[in-house]
Amino acid sequence: MKPQPPVTRIRTARASSAEAGALEDFPLLDDYVGTWKNALAESEWTPWLIVGLAAFLRFFLLEMKPPHFDEGINGWFVDQMVRNGFYRYDPTNYHGPLHFYVLFLSQTLFGRNLWALRLPVVLVSISCVWLTLKFEPFVGRNVSRLAALAMAVSPGFVFYGRYSIHEVWLVLFTMLFFLGLFGLWKFGTANYLWCTGMGLTGMILSKETYILHVGCAVIAVGVCWISNYFNKLEDTRPATQTWDYVDLAVVIGTGVVLIIFFYSGTFFNWNGVKGLYQAYLPWFKTGSEGHGHEKPWYYWLRLIARYEWPVLGGLVLCLFSSRFKNVPLRYLAIYGAGTVIAYSIVKYKTPWCIISFIWPFTLIFGAAAAVTPLIYKRVVYVVSAILLTGSLGYCIWLNYFRCTTETEPYVYVQTYNDVYKLTDPLLQLAHSDPRAYQLVGHIIRASPYPLPWMLDDFGRVGYYEKDNLPAKMDGDFLLVQQDKIATVEAKLHESYYTFPMTIRPYQDPSKAYFNAKTFKSFFPGRWPDLTGAEPTPAPSPNPSPTK
Repeated sequence: MKPQPPVTRIRTARASSAEAGALEDFPLLDDYVGTWKNALAESEWTPWLIVGLAAFLRFFLLEMKPPHFDEGINGWFVDQMVRNGFYRYDPTNYHGPLHFYVLFLSQTLFGRNLWALRLPVVLVSISCVWLTLKFEPFVGRNVSRLAALAMAVSPGFVFYGRYSIHEVWLVLFTMLFFLGLFGLWKFGTANYLWCTGMGLTGMILSKETYILHVGCAVIAVGVCWISNYFNKLEDTRPATQTWDYVDLAVVIGTGVVLIIFFYSGTFFNWNGVKGLYQAYLPWFKTGSEGHGHEKPWYYWLRLIARYEWPVLGGLVLCLFSSRFKNVPLRYLAIYGAGTVIAYSIVKYKTPWCIISFIWPFTLIFGAAAAVTPLIYKRVVYVVSAILLTGSLGYCIWLNYFRCTTETEPYVYVQTYNDVYKLTDPLLQLAHSDPRAYQLVGHIIRASPYPLPWMLDDFGRVGYYEKDNLPAKMDGDFLLVQQDKIATVEAKLHESYYTFPMTIRPYQDPSKAYFNAKTFKSFFPGRWPDLTGAEPTPAPSPNPSPTK
């Protein structure tokens, strides 16, 4: 066996290095950490571990929280697609059509259930982690892997990667767009031209806020160019482009066809194409007024400080962006800071939008060592490990223990578990006896989502808002808004089991009614809570006069 060098020689050699740090006092541990770090960086299975961790965190107990208000609306839109044959784009909805067509496909393949509703977004969220690894040629292997790990364990990326909403699509296509831009700058191949074109197309098909990202991307080019005069970048000369105008025409044509295809409702609703520009008048109005979702300008900074610790580290490093000699890193630092400013100016703020603009900071976080003097690199590694560990812990705590706790800022207008008090007996009865899908139900309250999607298989459920009421008040089940209870109960004639329930925060409570004749088996040993007044008998006709 080859003799090992003395420990003292290892220590002496390392002590003379500029990287000497706290671990030099523990040479065996220092040697072990260095060997482990190098092996991890060089291994080919590390990316799969990161993607696997991301997949586990997003798939585990996927159905543990009720469908969110927005999920209920999105699912209801898909139900309308089934009836109409296409999605009718509404420019006041502020969301592109792509998500609905993918949900339609998922529910067609896997059924109308919460798992199928969330599956596409889960896969897209995992793809974002995988796509982060593809930035390796532009930022380096260690940087891309640390960024992917930060995204994999991010409380926000996991939390909203388990919701059936549009924002994750915007993240994926924005990242693809920038990957294409960097590839054109460094390699100039047609593959990256496709990434750029399809990334921009997907952004347009996902959400109207793509205009903010495109605007910030353009401004960042100028700012990055100016910064080069004060602190020189390395290798700023773009590569020779190997694609031609035919390639460009095919990419543009494909993008235009896809945009028209989806916005026109697969050619059944050509007026939907006008929504590409009609959406911006109501969109700007909502953004400037808030419409009930207005937040202070520092709202995003507060969320980042609470949940996204690696992102916070990356955001702080953006203050030193001039120290980055790497073009993509400096550009992303400038672009990322610009999007934070843009989203902070907009008054309308909902927390799930945060994932749309924090992804660049994961890459800046991964590049912390690039702007840190050699003598402090080990400190950076330790701090990075602490931030990642804390992020993972908060991710688990939020997603599996407090996912419906309204005091968590990320848990915004989330449906309470109370909703299952109404839906569970109905679904259990229908699963045991399909005839129950014909039960008569009255939902008498404003904004009942996600119930219209959850109960869409029940064909005789009516929804009544404001002063609308059913002609016959009695039914197999009812849900009544608090201020309508007295009016409704005065018109009931049958017996009911009742209980209070609240669908979500910022909403008046409701009262649920289950007809005693239909649901007696669900309330064993319990007398009905309400018995309505006996119906007034119809007057008897007067007898004919005797002749």
